Amino acid sequence: MKVDFVVYPEHGRPFTADATYWPDSQPKPIVLFAHGFKGFKDWGHFNLLATYFAKHGFVFIKFNFAYNGTSVDNYEDMHDLEAFGQNNFSLELDDMQALLNLLHSDNPPITANELDLSRIYLVGHSRGGGAVILKAAEEPRVKALATWAALNRYDNRWDELHMGQWKQQGVQYVLNGRTGQQMPLYYQIVENFLENKHRLDIPTIVKNLKQPLLLLHGEEDETLPTQMAHDLKTWKPDAELHLLPATDHSFGGQHPYPEEELPEAARAAADLTIDFFERHA
Repeated sequence: MKVDFVVYPEHGRPFTADATYWPDSQPKPIVLFAHGFKGFKDWGHFNLLATYFAKHGFVFIKFNFAYNGTSVDNYEDMHDLEAFGQNNFSLELDDMQALLNLLHSDNPPITANELDLSRIYLVGHSRGGGAVILKAAEEPRVKALATWAALNRYDNRWDELHMGQWKQQGVQYVLNGRTGQQMPLYYQIVENFLENKHRLDIPTIVKNLKQPLLLLHGEEDETLPTQMAHDLKTWKPDAELHLLPATDHSFGGQHPYPEEELPEAARAAADLTIDFFERHA
């Protein structure tokens, strides 16, 4: 069963989510899946991933960050470039908080007897990996978390940019290689990071993270080097690290994804993640 629903965070821009599970009126552990930069919940093989986790007894909830460029009316791809440009890391944490609060409310998106609220797990891909680390650090209701090809800090590539020009002009553009879109990044994302560094500084926060952490990274990641995973492991020595051979940044996925089965690399990552969560029940 797949249930689509809308979440209304305090910042005012709603976002879409969906929950995939096998209904049996028994409480099941919950996985919240956070997509990465230029990603969205229905990208590539993510629907197959949801079904895979559901077959292993989880309620798998994936969602669009409110400012990822999708909208409630059109959430199958990024079209609202103005919203994309106004996104920032604090907004993404607020989105995840709204989703967690909804699950614990009197009106959860699926029947309450299907949910084991004592076993909520987070999975984040790429930039979403940073988001789940930060959210787990401020949310004790999270039991454990896994990052897939996570970045090690939000500002690690800003030194490569023309920061003065970005600040002066207020915007720079990044190419979406898949769609050809020139996607705006407004300088407010830098200002938000600097103003909220106490909340957004991954290297500092992961050192004090209480929950068990699984780090997965492809040895052939073309976007974020494996050194980022090693850095996270250094900062949190009790984290469990696996480097996956012959695995790229998207774990074998692409958009659109025409196959009916998960890519081998994504299935391997899912199996490691499921095992990790089951060991931290």
